Amino acid sequence: MPDELTLTIDGTEVRTTPGNNVLQAAMDAGIYVPYLCYYPGMKAFGACRMCVVNVEGGRGAPASCTTPVADGMVVNTQTPEIVALRRGIMEMLISEHPHGCLTCHRIDLCGPADICQRHVSVNDRCVTCPKNDRCELKDTVRHLELDMDTPLTYNNRRLPLAVDDPFWEMDMNLCIVCGRCVRVCDEVRADNALTFLERAGRSLIGTSHGVSLLESGCEFCGACIDVCPTGALVEREHKWDKAVRTITSVCPHCPVGCSMKLEINRRNRVIRAIPERRAEANRGQACLKGKFGLGFVNDRKRLKKPLVRQNGELAEVSWEQALETVASRLRPYRAGGYALLTSPKCTNEDHYVAQKFARTVMSTNNVDVSSNVRPELVKALGRMLGQEAGTNPIWGLDGAKCILVVSSNVTEEQNVAAVPVKRASREGAKVIVIDQRETELTRYASQWLRPKPGSEAALIGGMLRVIMDESLDDHEFMADRCEGAKDLKNSLWEFDLLRVERLTGIPRDEVQAAARAFAENGPAAILYGLETVPAEVRDACVTGLVNLALATGNVGKESSGLYPLFPGANEQGAKDVGCSPDRLPGYRPVEDADVRTVFGELWGAAIPEAEGLGVRDVVAAIEDGRIKALHVLGDSATFTNGQIGEFMAALEKLELLIVHDTAPNDLTELAHVVLPATTFAEKNGTYTNMERRVQLLRPAIGPRGEEEPDWRILCWIARELGGEGFDYESSEDVFREISELADIYAGIGYADLGVNGLQWPRADAETNGTPITNTQSGEQAKPRMEAMSLVQPPPRFEAGLYLAKGRLLHDNDRPMTVVKNNGSPYVEREEIVELHESDAAALGISDGDSVVATTSSESIRGAARLTSPHPGLVAVTGLFADVVTAAHDSTDPDPMLKIPGLPLERVEVAKA
Repeated sequence: MPDELTLTIDGTEVRTTPGNNVLQAAMDAGIYVPYLCYYPGMKAFGACRMCVVNVEGGRGAPASCTTPVADGMVVNTQTPEIVALRRGIMEMLISEHPHGCLTCHRIDLCGPADICQRHVSVNDRCVTCPKNDRCELKDTVRHLELDMDTPLTYNNRRLPLAVDDPFWEMDMNLCIVCGRCVRVCDEVRADNALTFLERAGRSLIGTSHGVSLLESGCEFCGACIDVCPTGALVEREHKWDKAVRTITSVCPHCPVGCSMKLEINRRNRVIRAIPERRAEANRGQACLKGKFGLGFVNDRKRLKKPLVRQNGELAEVSWEQALETVASRLRPYRAGGYALLTSPKCTNEDHYVAQKFARTVMSTNNVDVSSNVRPELVKALGRMLGQEAGTNPIWGLDGAKCILVVSSNVTEEQNVAAVPVKRASREGAKVIVIDQRETELTRYASQWLRPKPGSEAALIGGMLRVIMDESLDDHEFMADRCEGAKDLKNSLWEFDLLRVERLTGIPRDEVQAAARAFAENGPAAILYGLETVPAEVRDACVTGLVNLALATGNVGKESSGLYPLFPGANEQGAKDVGCSPDRLPGYRPVEDADVRTVFGELWGAAIPEAEGLGVRDVVAAIEDGRIKALHVLGDSATFTNGQIGEFMAALEKLELLIVHDTAPNDLTELAHVVLPATTFAEKNGTYTNMERRVQLLRPAIGPRGEEEPDWRILCWIARELGGEGFDYESSEDVFREISELADIYAGIGYADLGVNGLQWPRADAETNGTPITNTQSGEQAKPRMEAMSLVQPPPRFEAGLYLAKGRLLHDNDRPMTVVKNNGSPYVEREEIVELHESDAAALGISDGDSVVATTSSESIRGAARLTSPHPGLVAVTGLFADVVTAAHDSTDPDPMLKIPGLPLERVEVAKA
């Protein structure tokens, strides 16, 4: 089959690929053919018939969306017969849609409260529709030049608006039943929250289960809203606001790095976020956080001026006074006792200047990004593959035949990365989940393994042992492309399956089945977040996963590789530019004297020799007095979720706390100095996502007051303290220095990034970076396999109970109801608390008893079920609907930051 073929559309030669349809070929060539039910990226539906065309030599007037291209095909889209046919189709469509002003030439001149001068009785005008300025139906009517009068009578459905669910509204009186919303939910998102319904002989759209989206397993990703061509589905907040400009930037909520079009109104407020369909990172998809969680940039309580604590109260001061205060109070800690924590929402430029400030001005390596609670995610990747980063693009997962997911709640933490996983599963890919918790991907899994806590590394080693024993490894790949294979094989004798079964609690036949599935179904990919894996085991776990990928030849190929799943949006970028206690820019080790000398000469200051303290060390260091002054750039979930200890309590023991932030919060309440910072929507800069894609942030709105980007604030403080090399005039100047010092960013500049950005490293200016690392091309060192040892679970798991809390979108097996509380809908259902039989017997609990499970943060009441696979493991599975309603009703400036994770934590269980 040829790579391209040629057809003629309206006299223009168009080149396209085989398998394409005529409509998409025309769109790609810039030729407009009206359509309403088709949408790029989804299968052709052929429902609206608006895209009918004439094909020379063909019969009738086929829909161009369902007509495949052919070489030499001649297509006419604007013949008199075709235009007349489209007008007739449109008249039937709008007979069930308010159309009083669809055909009115004065629509742009009047407002919702104006009286229509042409037709006083009209009360269904477009200006009373929330989507009037972005309605595809109106655009199509205008293209067809329809008259005001239509021979068909308007049949108002008179259906009530659905306004009970959080974040969105549905008006089926405006629906043209194009089916886009149902199809994007099914085909693209691999969900089934919406479906076609029939009422009184009419086809309509509705929820798949119950009457509420909360009951239907909706992700609240907003994809249905984004594809709706009319005002039938809209965002509730700012629904009537009209955008005056649109700016493309990058979502700051997770490491997928979704490219979002931010719509701005005339009052300089972000009113909508629409995922960019052309962007390679997200391909037009978003999630609850990105679609509905960017309103914090509009918060009325935004910090606008510097604040300094005077007589126990924070008082507004000028920047000059604030900088003088900061400099004078920091000077005593240049000899020691200082640490700097950045936010994962900070740009690469912020992170770079922060680590340079800490090392050259404050003479310390105590600098880290506050989300870096699992640094082990990438250490083994650096040792074994040569780069501390993921190997493959996110959307390559679409083509994987097997996907191993290790301790990762991907559908919530890195939502869009889970979309190709679910789609691959639907196409027959094997999905293996290793997790004590029941998460959404367990519903897609062909095999769900629930090991004893802390035994994950032993399980992975057991899978490797099976692969080697049964000769399922890729002999040629290991011999030609890897080093250390012999050492690995020799070390696997320790992983006898009987010992692995005893340590993990997973029957040996299930270990064998998982190993065979991964080895025999290539290409295979590995996603891992290690969210429930204890710190002592994580490095061994990642070492095993890299060995597993190398042993099966799943490195350096499409739809394979390893995907470390960070909790922070720009954690990858922070590590890249040296915002780590043990790494300088480009992952050069601080402990290397030659490296320190090179950077010291470039920066004009000596680099401290001792490895610094990371975010996990901060609380203990404050408690014992090693840290007396803390400098924090932005709020973080880790400050309150217990992952680094009692952080907020520890802050009260500091002598000095300096905070850069965008809005008042618990952190600023304790600060001695608060400096107003800009949000992602107000500054230039770059983020680097989990697939090494460097992307450009663009300012969408102007600052409300005297806010400044973090890198500039740090430069001002540095100059007050006599620091040199902080004279950057723009974020682009900072990035230019990054690309000169960090070889992985070499050859990348702002002008190169465009909509899609670039994946580092970039070999030369002719390429768009490196989508897949560790291929055979180039001068890369061979991947190195490492010997493994059988790591025992930490002793603390041998005593007491641990709670594995999961979450699902929908649960058919348990009844639920939606109730109203202060006007907001909530899902109510009986919780199930899973216990092991031996634990239940020790506690005097029988199956079905009402029990209470209590952790340090909450109490959960439910019915006991003696179905837990291991002694000591308690499990509770909630619904994502609880997260949605909590985020919707929250009064926090950034509620998405406070969405609770699902850590493994101590629990006590007793009869209620």
